[in-house]
Amino acid sequence: MELITTSMQFIADSAVDVLPIAVLLFAFQRLVICESLANGKQIVVGFVFVVVGLGLFLVGLEQTLFPLGRLMAQQLTDPAFLYASVGKAVSDLVWQDYYWVYLFAAAIGFSTTLAEPALIAVSMKANTVSGGAIGVWSLRVAVAIGVGVGVSLGCFRIITGLPLHYFIAGGYLVVIVQTAFAPKLIVPLAYDSGGVTTSTVTVPLITALGLGLSEAVPGRSALLDGFGLVAFACLFPIISVLAYGQLAVLRERISVSGRDSGTPEEEKDNAL
Repeated sequence: MELITTSMQFIADSAVDVLPIAVLLFAFQRLVICESLANGKQIVVGFVFVVVGLGLFLVGLEQTLFPLGRLMAQQLTDPAFLYASVGKAVSDLVWQDYYWVYLFAAAIGFSTTLAEPALIAVSMKANTVSGGAIGVWSLRVAVAIGVGVGVSLGCFRIITGLPLHYFIAGGYLVVIVQTAFAPKLIVPLAYDSGGVTTSTVTVPLITALGLGLSEAVPGRSALLDGFGLVAFACLFPIISVLAYGQLAVLRERISVSGRDSGTPEEEKDNAL
């Protein structure tokens, strides 16, 4: 009974959130374009599905994913587990002793990103638009590696308590340098890759992981240290996709060494 009540409350909240979007779209269609909507009943039914789906999705997050993320973080930082792994008391632990946390963070970031619907859609569209030059799986794996590394590094930041802006500023400095040398074809896609990774599958899990980790590590605050993993998950896919483009260029140059080839700029775009 409590679950049903909670579900209805989340669905009602979702309806309130979606209502302004629906009003804006219908008003713009009617008052600016001055035309009635085609398939109006179908659109209304679709909005109902969106509201119900969002509500049930939020229930799932609250009931399953957030508790699961906190549980995993607590188990990986449990004093008994850490003592059995490294043979030290909690007060004597250093950042290297949390290696299981880093491995789990990298694995969960990589696996959830591969399953991200938004990334799958963008990868398929990029493959079509580029005429097959950008592989679907190549792009998905490149983005997933970036998210895995980013989430793992974000967990390192939480454990050590280092300031967030050091990592973000350093990361974007790397992006700026990479942008100057990466193929023009891959640069816009790399920047968009950071956005498509932070969607329905990835964000709930890594947010729960960050909050759980900050609550479990001594001396950390859930409010000050628990958030920020999503920023790492947005930033590092840009770096990994740009690196994917640069490695493709390097591979192309090696394969054509010893024979005539096009200009450097042509090689950059053709390598993908």
